[in-house]
Amino acid sequence: MTPKRMRRIIKTTVLYIITLVIMMPLLFPAYWLFSSSFKTNLAAYMTPPQWFPSPATLENYANLTVGYTDFITYVRNSVITCTATAILAMVVASLAGYAISRLRFSGKRPLLLAILSTQMFPHVLILISLYVMYRQLGLINTYLGLIISFTTFAVPFSVWMMKGFFDGIPSEIEEAALIDGCTRLGALRHVILPLVAPGLLAVSLFSFLDGWNNLLYPLTLATSVEVRTIPPGLLLSFLGQFKHDWAGMMAASVVVTVPVMIIFVFLQRFLVRGLTAGAVKG
Repeated sequence: MTPKRMRRIIKTTVLYIITLVIMMPLLFPAYWLFSSSFKTNLAAYMTPPQWFPSPATLENYANLTVGYTDFITYVRNSVITCTATAILAMVVASLAGYAISRLRFSGKRPLLLAILSTQMFPHVLILISLYVMYRQLGLINTYLGLIISFTTFAVPFSVWMMKGFFDGIPSEIEEAALIDGCTRLGALRHVILPLVAPGLLAVSLFSFLDGWNNLLYPLTLATSVEVRTIPPGLLLSFLGQFKHDWAGMMAASVVVTVPVMIIFVFLQRFLVRGLTAGAVKG
């Protein structure tokens, strides 16, 4: 082995060690979540804490379908509402982002800033007025109400992401489709949208995750078990005045987190591209 290759191996090893040391504090909560899911509830409260589950048990996972029968309902509700939110946000953001990117009209810049400014308002600031409006419209404890509430906070940022993707597509491609007889919507559907497929995936993933992790809206707008989603469901099922099943909550958290993490790992490059789209060309 040459000295140059040896130095390269040593340098790479040192970099990996440094990276591991830096990442350990960041990865520790995930490890504690996973390990606690295999402990008994009594072991989860032990002081000093058990760093490794001893003895390990699968009882917490078994109880998710036996002791906590509503858990499956929470997962189903989250999948339904978040999938619908992702589809609705993708459609609205695509049309709005395309119009802002391609059409010329006065007040375009203020409109963009107004759309983005809606992200500055905390959810709790409009929650009371939203609840009163939902009660008058009969949207409390409905899938439609949750989907609309999730979409309101997913669309503004999604519009900006899609605008960045549309800005990156040369207008000559669209003009050629228009010359060939396509309408503007036809050119958008058959020519432009296939080229911005990564953007559509980014918007869908962002909207899905935003709804999946949302606690405040479903906790307030969905008081019925039949439409309650995962975040408020876990909070109200495993924690209470006389009950704190931390180990069971850790198991439920693992079940609902791992699939989303797998999806994110495979699609993260599209989300990163969506978040950085338009950074150079506006």
